[in-house]
Amino acid sequence: MAEGHIPLLTVRARTLPLAWEKAVLLCWAKGASVCTEYDRVGDPPSRDCTMAITVTAPLAEPRIHRAFPGSLEDLEIYRQEVVNGIHDHWISPQEGKWTYTYHQRLFEYDAGKQAVDQIAFMVEKLSRIPFSRRAQAITWNPQIDPPTNDPPCLQRIWCRLIPGRSGLVLNMNAHWRSRDAYKAAFMNMFALTDLQRYIAENLAARLGQKIRIGRYVDISDSFHIYGSYAQEFQQFLHTTQERTFSDRVWNSSFAEPFFQDARKRVDGEMT
Repeated sequence: MAEGHIPLLTVRARTLPLAWEKAVLLCWAKGASVCTEYDRVGDPPSRDCTMAITVTAPLAEPRIHRAFPGSLEDLEIYRQEVVNGIHDHWISPQEGKWTYTYHQRLFEYDAGKQAVDQIAFMVEKLSRIPFSRRAQAITWNPQIDPPTNDPPCLQRIWCRLIPGRSGLVLNMNAHWRSRDAYKAAFMNMFALTDLQRYIAENLAARLGQKIRIGRYVDISDSFHIYGSYAQEFQQFLHTTQERTFSDRVWNSSFAEPFFQDARKRVDGEMT
């Protein structure tokens, strides 16, 4: 890599947890040393790269990596936050609260006179022209986001239907401005691939035919591992070396009881 250049790294795997793990390890091994706006005095620099991850079967099992930082309840709540908008009511920048959620930006983007459901547009567009290159949704709002301390990491999703042997296949790309590779990316990818499922189901209902889930491509301009938690990260490295892959992942069936507990928590918050 030429001096002063950000490494461009690529990973390809069949399942979500394997793709995430390979991407994190590759970033650690080959990422550039870069300071961040969040560094405290004495923090080591981050490992940083531009990363492109391809998951060829994003809903295939095993679907969950045991080492993602968070609980299974947290994972289900985050999925619902992105796909179902359960925390859109927390948006209130005038009160010092959230300035956005991904669900709000994708399903109710503030375009001035009215909110725009970009996901509905994508479904409508692809149901009419499956091969269209215009089925996308954005999150960035240039009037609001640049001066905030926590602007959206997700920038855009793009989908396209391609004919397969047994019908149409929905492919998705997700483009990210910035991403904590270790502490955020897995939950992001888990939720976005469920959004891919949601879009496919809506297309299937619209077209009256089954829509298969195709590959998910996840592109980050800055895919980074913070130096501030480098010691904690060593445990993750140790786990990947000492445990078999089957001992590093869970199937969705194992997680379902925890997901059910999370849904009960959400129902309690909403009532």
